[in-house]
Amino acid sequence: MELLPRFELGTSSLPKMKNAMKTNNYAPNLLDREFECYGPRLVLLTDITYIPWGGSFLYLCVIMDAYTKQVLSYTLSPSLEVDFVLDAVNSLMLEHGVSLHAETVIHSDQGCHYTSGKFIELVERNDLRRSMSRRGNCWDNAPQESFFGHMKDLIDLTGDPSYDEVKAVVDDYMSYYNNERYQWDLAKLSPNKYFSFVTTGTYPLELPNKPSPPMILKAPHELGAFSLKQETIPDSFIP
Repeated sequence: MELLPRFELGTSSLPKMKNAMKTNNYAPNLLDREFECYGPRLVLLTDITYIPWGGSFLYLCVIMDAYTKQVLSYTLSPSLEVDFVLDAVNSLMLEHGVSLHAETVIHSDQGCHYTSGKFIELVERNDLRRSMSRRGNCWDNAPQESFFGHMKDLIDLTGDPSYDEVKAVVDDYMSYYNNERYQWDLAKLSPNKYFSFVTTGTYPLELPNKPSPPMILKAPHELGAFSLKQETIPDSFIP
C-alpha cells in the first residue's frame, strides 16, 4: 500500500452525544496497563474514533490484540448507534473466536457503547471478561490511542470521498498495518508475522542474529486477579 501525505483528523475523542445511554454498567480495570504480559489473544483492546466526512463524521471501532498489536476486527459506520460496536465483536468471534481463552479480557473506556446492555450481553454470551479504563484516563488504553494516531497520520481523505471510498482507504490501511508495517517492538516484524513468531517459535526473516521468541511474563489466571482481590476487601479493612 502506498502511504499518502499526512492528513490531520483531530483527536480520537468522540463528540459529545445528546441523549446518550445512561447506565451504571461499569467494569473494573482488570488490565492495569499490563498490555504485554500475558501473551496473544488474552488482552483485547477496543475503542472508537471519528473521521471527518462530508461535513459530518464516520465512526471507526477497532478491536486489537494488545500483545501482538494485530487489528483483529474493525467496523466503519456513519452512525454512532451501538450496532457497529456489536458488529465488531461479532466479527471478532467469527474470525478469531477459536483462538481466544477462557480468561480473555476485552478492555475499553467507559463510553456509553461499552456500558450498554446490548454490548454487555454480547460480550458475556461469548464468554469474554470486561475491563474498563479509569474515567478520562487515555493511558489505560494507550496502544489503541497510539494506533489511531498513526493511522490518521498516514491516510489521506482529502477531496470529497464517498463512503465506499473512505472504507476502501481504511481497508487498505488495516491490511498494510497487519501485514507490512514492521515495528521495532515486535522483533522488527509486522503484527501478523509477530503472532506467527510467538506461536510457532520460528522467526520469519533471514537475519544473521535471529531473536529468540519473546517471553510471556504472566500466566492467564493472573490477569485481573489483583483487581478482583481489591474489590473483595471489606470496607472495614480500608483505612
